[in-house]
Amino acid sequence: MMLAMPPTSIAATTRLLIALSEDDFKAGEKLVPLIYDELREIAGKILAGNPRATLQATELIHEAYIRLVDASLGKEGWDGKVHFQRMAARAMRYVLVDRARARFAQKRGGSGHSVTLDEELVGQIDDSDRAIQVSDGLEQLSKVDPQLSQLVELRFFGGLSMEEIADNLGISLRSAQRSWRLARAWWIREFGEGGKDE
Repeated sequence: MMLAMPPTSIAATTRLLIALSEDDFKAGEKLVPLIYDELREIAGKILAGNPRATLQATELIHEAYIRLVDASLGKEGWDGKVHFQRMAARAMRYVLVDRARARFAQKRGGSGHSVTLDEELVGQIDDSDRAIQVSDGLEQLSKVDPQLSQLVELRFFGGLSMEEIADNLGISLRSAQRSWRLARAWWIREFGEGGKDE
């Protein structure tokens, strides 16, 4: 479960993110203590139970925080916790994918293992080729159905439960579960059972 940010924290976080978007750089210093625990929980879900992960949770948190701050500069429209969860999942996704791409570029390719959207992989998307494969698949899925792509991103890179995703997307749990099945069916049709073109 995502940490339940108290309403005062959500309001303060939103104010600070808006201040950052208006180039108030001191807001960043005040923002860290408000969102650190939530970022740590997301990072913990992503890296938990994955002994092969080369990225430590603290590194992931710090790099994701920098991306969140960069994303907020010069932009408006922070909508509180829901928007924060989406942006945090996306920031962590980009950190993991960028690191994996850099690592595998040095090795000239990944392991070649395929990735499915199976539930047992939730929380095991690290800085390996899995992150690249899921991210690349999400890019393709977003062209077909942006909400399905967002659902998968929140599940794999945000570590959210189906209940939290439903709440985040403003849909019923049943709709979220149906969308999950639809995303998996699309994935299998596009990439085969193993997650890659066959």
